[in-house]
Amino acid sequence: MAAGLGALVVLVALVGGVPYALLRFAGPPIAPELLDLDLLTSSVGPSTIVAVLVLFVWIAWLQLVACVMVEVYAGVRRVGMPARVPFSGTTQALANRLVSAVLLLFTAGAVAVPIARLGMTPPAAPPVAVVAFTAPIADQHEEQPHTARVKKVYVVQPPHGRHHESLWEIAEKCLGDGRRYPEIFRLNQHKEQPDGARLRMADLIRPGWVLDMPDDAHHAHVVPADQARAQILREHPGRVSTGPGRAADEVRQEATHQAPKHHAPQRQSPEHHHQAPEQQQRQEEQGLDLVDYLAGASLAAAGLLALLGRRRREQLWRRAFGRRIARPRGDAASAEVALRIGADAPGTRLLDIGLRVLGAELAAQGRTPPTVYAAHLSARNLDLWIHPPDGDAPAPWTVQDGGQVWRLAAHEGRLLAERWDAAAAATAAPVVTASAAAKARAVAAATGEVGEGGGVGSAGGRSGGAPYAAGGSSPMRGASGPVPYAGGGFGPVGGRPGGAPYPGLVSLGTDAGGRVLVDLEAAQGLINIRGPQTTAALAALAVELATNRWSDGMRITLVGFGEELTAIAPDRVRSVGSLAEVLPELEASAAPRQEVLTGRVTGRRRDAHFLLSAVTPTQEEARRLALLARNDTAGYVVTGDVPHATWTLEITPEGKARIAELGFEVTAQLLPRRHYQALVELFRTAGRYDGEPIADAEPLEDLQPPDVEVRMLGPIEIAGLRPLEEGRMALAAEMLVYLATHPGGVHPVVLGGVLWPRGVQAMVRDATIARVADWLGAAHLRVDEAGRLSLGPGVRTDWALFRELVRRSHRDTAARAILLERALGLVRGPLLSGRPPGRYAWLAADDLEYDVSAAVADAAHRLCELRLAQRDPEAAVAAVRAALLLAADDEGLWRDLLRATHATRDFVRLCAVVDALTRRSGAYAYTGGLAPETEALIDELLPAWRIHMVRESTA
Repeated sequence: MAAGLGALVVLVALVGGVPYALLRFAGPPIAPELLDLDLLTSSVGPSTIVAVLVLFVWIAWLQLVACVMVEVYAGVRRVGMPARVPFSGTTQALANRLVSAVLLLFTAGAVAVPIARLGMTPPAAPPVAVVAFTAPIADQHEEQPHTARVKKVYVVQPPHGRHHESLWEIAEKCLGDGRRYPEIFRLNQHKEQPDGARLRMADLIRPGWVLDMPDDAHHAHVVPADQARAQILREHPGRVSTGPGRAADEVRQEATHQAPKHHAPQRQSPEHHHQAPEQQQRQEEQGLDLVDYLAGASLAAAGLLALLGRRRREQLWRRAFGRRIARPRGDAASAEVALRIGADAPGTRLLDIGLRVLGAELAAQGRTPPTVYAAHLSARNLDLWIHPPDGDAPAPWTVQDGGQVWRLAAHEGRLLAERWDAAAAATAAPVVTASAAAKARAVAAATGEVGEGGGVGSAGGRSGGAPYAAGGSSPMRGASGPVPYAGGGFGPVGGRPGGAPYPGLVSLGTDAGGRVLVDLEAAQGLINIRGPQTTAALAALAVELATNRWSDGMRITLVGFGEELTAIAPDRVRSVGSLAEVLPELEASAAPRQEVLTGRVTGRRRDAHFLLSAVTPTQEEARRLALLARNDTAGYVVTGDVPHATWTLEITPEGKARIAELGFEVTAQLLPRRHYQALVELFRTAGRYDGEPIADAEPLEDLQPPDVEVRMLGPIEIAGLRPLEEGRMALAAEMLVYLATHPGGVHPVVLGGVLWPRGVQAMVRDATIARVADWLGAAHLRVDEAGRLSLGPGVRTDWALFRELVRRSHRDTAARAILLERALGLVRGPLLSGRPPGRYAWLAADDLEYDVSAAVADAAHRLCELRLAQRDPEAAVAAVRAALLLAADDEGLWRDLLRATHATRDFVRLCAVVDALTRRSGAYAYTGGLAPETEALIDELLPAWRIHMVRESTA
């Protein structure tokens, strides 16, 4: 209170007292001496100097007034970070402090820097029930008026040939005016349809969807208001009668349903009451599907994919012959599609490398990292908002806004990553001797890791292809593409710079310019979270913390929720039932902030710890937590109206996240129940080692070269067609790949959803299909009576040829080896390598990549066994090398390579293979090293390998 009153007095004195004193004792801003034209040619006297100084003081006062106005506007309106007044860093910082103290005095409102509330203890709020995914607490809203007894619906009809119904046509038929189609769109937007999809764009409706209609609609079905859409579809599968012969009871129901349905009262039936939890869950998710949430959480998506990639490698290393690894289905598959669409790997890398370099540079200068209370990540910059302001940022970071913001440009971040990658490679091989060079060549020869010019990416001498290459890689090799360093928040690996100074940075949500993150540790006190979707917000925080790459060791304690999240990161996440279980441990392990920050960048780090509680603490627990949070570096986020909180994170019913103390209001990053369960199921599937059978291939009668060949067992190539212009080739190639791998036909609406998972206008979709049809020709792109698109017999994939060759090898024992060699000769690299980032996300819900990896590995295994039986170990090594180009993480192939290389009796090559295998297994910390079968095989073939590894690691 005293500080606020003092700030008010100072502010009044500066804004009002300074101009009064200047006018009384010094005069107006521009003195008469300065208006004299002879001033430029005559000598300058004392009066002129005084007049110039007075002018400068007036200018400084005006600058202060502008800063105060900007800060008052930002604080009262809560617009976020205040606008920056040019050339006013120190002045605006002073105005910031004064205005913040005054606003806190009157409203306890928005200040622009985190200020701990050390005042008197407010009265404790009564505890509320536990909020958990297993027993969610219902959002408390005002009771809504009941809906009417009946409503009108329209069932979207199947297409006639290539004609499909649109909202315009439905509005014209049922409402008499096609221009009323937005009314239908608004009534049905985001509502779940019988096929599980939702209406997101007015151009994208599907046959069989049940659309709610306005009350004055004609030619529509009249059904009970609480009837499920799936039941409506079962009862009304045919066309709606448009003539006078409609049922009399429907006409009578329409006659009694003239009042708007939002005002007609209704008594709830038992069936309606039974469906209330499902309806409440749909309201909590705000009608949005998996893509809307998971793809929007771009940093969490990148971390989840990196961790999922490690789990998939572990599955591959334990895959049984003749089976593929288990793939996700249903919501779990949709969740992975959303993750692949939204993952921001470049942004994640910028955060990771940029923050580590910052910590390393500060440690080299003997400085403690500043308090970073928030960050803003965009495609152009990474901004850190620090307190107190510091104008000395280490290069390549630059200072903005008088030291309140440290900025790292995105292009500088990419240069940092390249520099540290090069340093890591140099550290791995500091001296290249003749023997080391020979060993490296042996590794390459044994494992098939051929560099440029080695023919790995060639098409086997074939010509006439239209090559397509761009960034990207196989999701089976990490889901987000190979990166030179092993990120994922599991310790400094692969030459990454220094420790992670700010592991508590986590996404709050997004604004118009990018992603806003807050540091949970910077609050230096409790963070209170409240609102109708607190559990979804806590789950989103937990998932990103558990999977982020800009951290090293970390412990996350979840109270009252999230027991299933241990399936995602069991080494980081634990779940307890009450605060009483963890408070003694937290109090015993508290550590001062400065000591922890210094230790993180100097190598004396301790694990970061974050507590996220969905249980409102008792008054005594809140007091202990508040004292603990002020003396500890850990981050504490607790639900309910908790006293002693430094920040309050409010999640509004509209899905906004607001921290008044920081002036932030963004679109919240949430993880509702359905999405949470989908992620958990996705990782549980990735933990299955039993595998699944591989489906039999359809026979291929003709092995002659096709008119058009789609090559996907390596870099994407389209042979037999003229090249398209560069900007259109990527989409056309993906369309061909999808159609070629789905020979039963694909409807254009479905194809549009596959190629544009975030939505597309019908005119864009149809124009793209027409362009590809023009490119292919009428003989190669066909349309059936239902409007489905399929490729003609003149189009074939190298994958179809591979499967046919392998199928024939099973029946023809005499030519088995030749057929398998020919099949493996089709493999040129990872599946669909060179695809653009963000495209081909549909692979996550498709069998293709799972079948290809398993089939190629099994074919190589068979051929290796044949060649070893024929005493031709070099041919056996060549077979395995070919398969490793595509399935490099399949440990069964590595065991085949070990046996085949041992049969060559070349000890140097065998050592090189063991070396490459152990290095590869050590690069992914989560896999836990080699499988027992592999270690046993190496012990048998190379008994001294463990001694060799110890010598290498200590050299």
